[in-house]
Formats: sequence, structure tokens, C-alpha cells
Amino acid sequence: MSRIIRVHVQTHAHEDRMEETGLDEYKIWTTAISEKGGANQAVIEIIADFFDIVPSSIRIISGNKSRHKLIEIL
Repeated sequence: MSRIIRVHVQTHAHEDRMEETGLDEYKIWTTAISEKGGANQAVIEIIADFFDIVPSSIRIISGNKSRHKLIEIL
């Protein structure tokens, strides 16, 4: 059973972290920059660490080029 979450991403942060802001809503801060998919890969890794799952079970459904993303966790 998959789970869909909404995330708001802040790039160029001082540290990588994630916190829950609402029901299935999260804010992610990443030190990565948003060039060549670097921030998207960092977001996947931060989510994987937060939920203690493998990164391959996480997929960006929408928002590849946006700060607001829908993420599917398989």
C-alpha cells in the first residue's frame, strides 16, 4: 500500500532536515542546489532517512521543477 505526502522544499539551507507540518505534509531543508536534479535526489535521500526506508521506494509524482512536490512512498 502506498502513501502520498506533500513536501515543501527549501534549497541552499545550512543543513539537511525534515519536519512534519501537518497531516501528510512536510517541510524539507536541503543543502543541495536545484540544478540537474541534485535537489530532487537530496529530497529522496532525506525522506528515506526520515522514514527509515530505502530510497528506491520513493517516487516524485509531481513537482520535479517546483518547491512543492507530491511524493509517493511505496
